[in-house]
Amino acid sequence: MDSSFVAMESPNSPMHIGSVLIYNPATAPGGFVRFKDILQFIGSRMQLSRTMRQRLVRVPFDLDYPYWVEDPDFDLEYHVRHVALPKPGDWRQLCIQAARIHARPLDLNRPPWEFTVVEGLDAVEGYPPGCFAFVTKVHHAAIDGMSGIDLMEALHTLTPDAGPPSKPDSWKPEKIPGPVELLGKSYVNALLNPLKQAQVAAKALPGVAGVIKGLVSRDFKLSTDLVPPRTRFNRTISPHRVVEGRTFDLAQFKSIRALLPEAKVNDVAIAVIGGALHKYLSAKNDLPKTTMTAMAPISVRSSNEKGDMGNQVAAMIAPLGTHIADPAERLAYVYSQTNNSKAMTNALGARRMTEVSKVNPLFYMALGAQLFSRVSLAHRLAMPFNTVVTNVPGPPVHIYSSGARLESMSLSLICLTDGLGLAHVVQSYVDEAYISFTACRNIMPDPEFYSQCLQDSFEELLAAAKAVTASAPEKAASKKAASPASKPTKPKAKTATPKIAERKSKRKA
Repeated sequence: MDSSFVAMESPNSPMHIGSVLIYNPATAPGGFVRFKDILQFIGSRMQLSRTMRQRLVRVPFDLDYPYWVEDPDFDLEYHVRHVALPKPGDWRQLCIQAARIHARPLDLNRPPWEFTVVEGLDAVEGYPPGCFAFVTKVHHAAIDGMSGIDLMEALHTLTPDAGPPSKPDSWKPEKIPGPVELLGKSYVNALLNPLKQAQVAAKALPGVAGVIKGLVSRDFKLSTDLVPPRTRFNRTISPHRVVEGRTFDLAQFKSIRALLPEAKVNDVAIAVIGGALHKYLSAKNDLPKTTMTAMAPISVRSSNEKGDMGNQVAAMIAPLGTHIADPAERLAYVYSQTNNSKAMTNALGARRMTEVSKVNPLFYMALGAQLFSRVSLAHRLAMPFNTVVTNVPGPPVHIYSSGARLESMSLSLICLTDGLGLAHVVQSYVDEAYISFTACRNIMPDPEFYSQCLQDSFEELLAAAKAVTASAPEKAASKKAASPASKPTKPKAKTATPKIAERKSKRKA
């Protein structure tokens, strides 16, 4: 799976993910942070992340998967850059700068990550003067959403004055293997691959049986709602990007579940995105009659794989309810559809789904990816989903980098491919929730409008939830008032009539 992101890399589709992190230096010593302080801080903690000093080495002709090698020429100052926004330095300029940085491919002859420190955020609303940002880029071959959180933990502390790790750094560079050595390894792996394919096929059989059993017992169903319509987002993309997003109060986000208490926060996020797409495409007179769908990644990373590099994810298809205007009805629809998709994914086995990717030869993956891009097949073929919605939980407490407090994880950046011109990330941090998106600039030239659609969709759901919460006491009171007055109660039984009292005394005698 990691190799598939290497195979899909192209000038129009760089396969890295990232985020925009905003820091307040007021908590740092002296109330400010210098660029050299950031370099020193990151350098002192690199032993906590396996990702940071390893580079990819590709096998000639892609006859085998690439290898990770400890880079003998590692240079921290190459990976950590420094820029400033032009004045006035507002939110829109920050988004434009982040999109430009994100659109540039990484150098895969070096460890595949870059951090850009961005100063000059003085006019970004909601943040005090002097704040700075990190725009991060890490190749998707190195991390998924959950291992990205581990990287965040390596580069942050729980207190502003925490010192460097107590253990000495035992890292050692490695020699870059030559073509002959790599071809020798690929030959051995090619001999073993048929055996691996047979093992994967055997492991897949219980999942297929589980799906058949689930369909027969109607634990889930194959619905036409899982078939995506053709949209403007599902065509060949350009190399240009736009990024935007919205910040919400996490408590308010969770309160929307009053519309449907059994719904999860992820269902609420999908319903918000479905409503935003309904509004955006309605304004363009381009709304499909059937629901759009999203690919929702599912982490299958076990507890003992927490610090491992690479990707441990499966996926499910989540209908977005874009064809439903009413927010409460849309949430109910999303909840029922995600439950159906989860049941199907569980029957198949999310972990088994990832095993299949381990035996796909890289040569064919790379050839297929290049053919798909060069022939513009995205214009001709139907895509299996319209967009991506990935949910990445953030830290529930404030964290610090170089002594500066992380104020916001407001934007997450995600890779796009031909046929996938819009992708979303849902994230949380302390008491805030974020929905951000990355899009091809040619496909979505007005990201501010779509961002407003996200806000409007959220407010509609919140208003509907507040109406339900406000009406609950009134319904309870009216139900109590409407109960029959003649129904006897225990207190009334004490005030018996004389005849009843006489009968009771006789029974006692």
